[in-house]
Amino acid sequence: SGGRGHDTSNCMGVTKEAAMEKLGVIGGMGAEATSYYYDQVVRHTAAACDQEHIDMVVLSKSTMPDRTLAIKTGEHAELLATMKECAQALETLGCAHIAIPCNTSHYFYDQGAVMGECEFDPNLSMPSEPVRKIGVMGTDGTVGAGVYGCECEAAGVEVVYPSEKRQADVMSLIYDDVKAGREPDMDKFDRVMWEFARSGCDRVILACTELSVLQKYREMPEITLDAMDVLVRESIIRSGAPYRL
Repeated sequence: SGGRGHDTSNCMGVTKEAAMEKLGVIGGMGAEATSYYYDQVVRHTAAACDQEHIDMVVLSKSTMPDRTLAIKTGEHAELLATMKECAQALETLGCAHIAIPCNTSHYFYDQGAVMGECEFDPNLSMPSEPVRKIGVMGTDGTVGAGVYGCECEAAGVEVVYPSEKRQADVMSLIYDDVKAGREPDMDKFDRVMWEFARSGCDRVILACTELSVLQKYREMPEITLDAMDVLVRESIIRSGAPYRL
């Protein structure tokens, strides 16, 4: 791990370093994905005691209007108003950065919807090794709006989306399984991954936090890039804490 060295005074109840900043989280989209994100931040922070972890405020707004529906219908007003309200609440509580563990919601960030004065951290990072063709597995909103596609194409990478039938499998995994609190039917995941493999994809982005949760049930193929992993790493580093693998 990188970052600051171990300071035992922190573990004796002394005020933590000034470099550490409070992290705000707009969660609840969905609830299990937010829980998984929090767990991953804790697991990947190189801390020897409570005082070396990041101060976090998790605002789980499960009543947030559906992001995919807002994109499809064009009715953004209620969603944006709710997100601004959440951002302002976190800002009032002293959060220096805000993480949003919901890929689809970043469509509105990319559209320039300013939600408070805090910094919003996009959760896409291209792999360091050369990639020619990349598959994107996400909600209808994420796929249709090109949340990841535009950045991939700008980097010179061909983007592949699932066929209509396989996209239905993705949506069912997200909404019928994970969001519904059911054990995911991994056959759906396998069908989508097989299609990507036949299309010659070098990598596949798991572009939905509900898909990140699948790692609780099965180890993901090496070909996958989990957007949640990037968000977790950036959340830790930008808050001033050392990250560990």
